Amino acid sequence: MKRILIANRGEVVVRVLRTAREMGLETIAVYSEADKDMEYLNWADEAVQIGPEQSTKSYLNIDAIISAAIAWKANAIHPGYGFLSENPNFASVCEERGIEFIGPSSATLRTIGNKSRTKDVAKSLGIPTIPGSYGMVSDIEQTIVLARDLGLPVIMKSLYGGGGRGMKVAYAEDHLRTHFASVSSEAHAAFGRNEVYLERYITSPRHLEVQIIADHYGTIQTLSDRECSIQRRHQKIIEEAPIPNIDEALREKLWEWSRMIMKAIGFRGLGTVEFLMDQGGEIYFLEINGRLQVEHPVTEMITDIDLVRDQIMIAAGARLDGRTLNTSGHAVECRLNAENTARNFMPTTGVITHMRLPGGPGTRVDTHIFPGCQITSYYDPLLIKLIGHHKTRHGALRRMDRMLDETEIRGVTTNRDLLIKLINNEKFLSGNGDTSLVTELLMK
Repeated sequence: MKRILIANRGEVVVRVLRTAREMGLETIAVYSEADKDMEYLNWADEAVQIGPEQSTKSYLNIDAIISAAIAWKANAIHPGYGFLSENPNFASVCEERGIEFIGPSSATLRTIGNKSRTKDVAKSLGIPTIPGSYGMVSDIEQTIVLARDLGLPVIMKSLYGGGGRGMKVAYAEDHLRTHFASVSSEAHAAFGRNEVYLERYITSPRHLEVQIIADHYGTIQTLSDRECSIQRRHQKIIEEAPIPNIDEALREKLWEWSRMIMKAIGFRGLGTVEFLMDQGGEIYFLEINGRLQVEHPVTEMITDIDLVRDQIMIAAGARLDGRTLNTSGHAVECRLNAENTARNFMPTTGVITHMRLPGGPGTRVDTHIFPGCQITSYYDPLLIKLIGHHKTRHGALRRMDRMLDETEIRGVTTNRDLLIKLINNEKFLSGNGDTSLVTELLMK
């Protein structure tokens, strides 16, 4: 593996480029017309335009990406996250063309990409799951019948999606009629698949996850865990590692369940097993993500492991046996987005006219933006990931508070002020934050 094409955009491209360059690998960055002026394109060995602004014609265009990989002699593709990172058809085409897909096999992606199928695997292992539909729901009338059986509220999700896209909660039957088409179309726009399934909606849960790495020789290693409960519109905005305010017996159970399900599906590569904890403390398996997570830096900060390097090494055939896990301290990540919190988190656009980023001990900043950078409406509004690390959770949160205070972005409206309020919220500080905290804060 000598030449890697990075099939993505934004800060994850910067993240993969850095590790690949340190490993002595040649890199190819792809870009759309909207991203042609991004500075990170200059850091790759080659930069190739693959289409116009629309994702469906560029970053979701399998033919264009594969053609670029072949033309520029890439022997591996790193898919980043989002877009095609969990698309089994993309992985399958890579396999057929002899290009190493840095991620799980296409067969594994088909299994974990179908949320209904992974729930069946979890149930067969005795792992609690959320009641829901078995497979996709094909029309609104079937959806209404299932919702009545499950009991309202329910949540409609993209069967093959993730990252909070293609999801709507229905508290009444008329909500189902309103949301069904929009969930399907949003899922198609984000993932190229429009299938929808249904689950009972758990109100105000905590969102917990376990990081797993597995090699091709049967070794599965747990790389600690994360809490990702602070969300808006079903998308995470604050994450931390390790999970605070749970007992060690529960932590070990989450780790054990995660290893069990990954072993059962024959998972290879870097993956995350996600769970929900309801208000009564009951745990339910949610889903598996077979890719690098946006929140991966908090795991890297407490383990001192480069997860992108691990992905590349596993794809190249490296073994994990003999490696021990050592964790240190606590890490927290805030996602600074171009969005207006007062207008239901509507994405904002414009040109970055000024930016000041934080520094100092235990501070990490992952971003792709720069003064003069054009923020468009075509893609995810994520601008910057701020990551703070300290030997204690209290210290990590105080560090993040300072980092947010030092951060300045002009030219677009951001969610910085909301993040500051959340970091200083008593419920969050006590380790009892849940997925409804953002809504509660905004309603005050």
